[in-house]
Amino acid sequence: MFEFDYLRPASLSEAVALLSKQKNARALAGGMSLLSAMKLRLADHDCLVDLGRIDALQGIRLLGRTLTIGAMARHAQVAASADVRLTIPALAALAADIGDRQVRNRGTMGGSLANNDPAACYPAAVLGLDAVVTTDRRRIAAHDFFEGLFQTALEADELIASVEFPLPQGAAYVKFHQPASRFALVGVFVSILADGSVRVAVTGAGPGVFRAGELEAALAAEFSPAAAARVVVSAEGLNSDMHGNAAYRAHLIPVLAARAVAQMDDGAGLDKN
Repeated sequence: MFEFDYLRPASLSEAVALLSKQKNARALAGGMSLLSAMKLRLADHDCLVDLGRIDALQGIRLLGRTLTIGAMARHAQVAASADVRLTIPALAALAADIGDRQVRNRGTMGGSLANNDPAACYPAAVLGLDAVVTTDRRRIAAHDFFEGLFQTALEADELIASVEFPLPQGAAYVKFHQPASRFALVGVFVSILADGSVRVAVTGAGPGVFRAGELEAALAAEFSPAAAARVVVSAEGLNSDMHGNAAYRAHLIPVLAARAVAQMDDGAGLDKN
């Protein structure tokens, strides 16, 4: 690992100022991806700005029909939150299935979203639930936030403060694990939003999270596992690697979507508030 300065600001404004002023600085949330990359010398930063002491980035709050989760909320906290489990149980289940126990107790929602790994789980929930990412300076709709492989709409010194999830009528997330990392080889998040519209967000299959329009149309016409299973997804543009080629991932997308719909038909993933 290369040498670097380590700073621990106590406020969001101080953290933003440090990121703006320090040479080659990077925000440190849970550090699950960043520190590993630095240890392997795949990333070289002169300064790490630790966000762990900033109270404004903590907490999970339910206000009306909106669930707001602070950027520094740990995966384990999201999984265990009574408010999350009551209102969006699919999100709690997603968080409970990330990585291993050590990762869940250190990794954060904000860090995962800012990193935007193409196989991460949270991006599917954010896009699938039509969430809004709130930063230190603006609000960014989910469809504008994710821009491609490890790329987001965030500016260099911009920090995620929280994520606002409008409560859906129901949702479910099913992923096919990459067995070593427990990232999603393919993950599919299906939701029925408050207005009755259907969303299907897919992670792990392509260079970034995306909505599966053909599945959304099929499920809008007939919300059933059979309707999802009948959809044929094109393999064009999907990932191919040692764990599975593009055709395999294309096959998995409607299979997992059908399983997610079946969970919702069984009552799992439904808002009980």
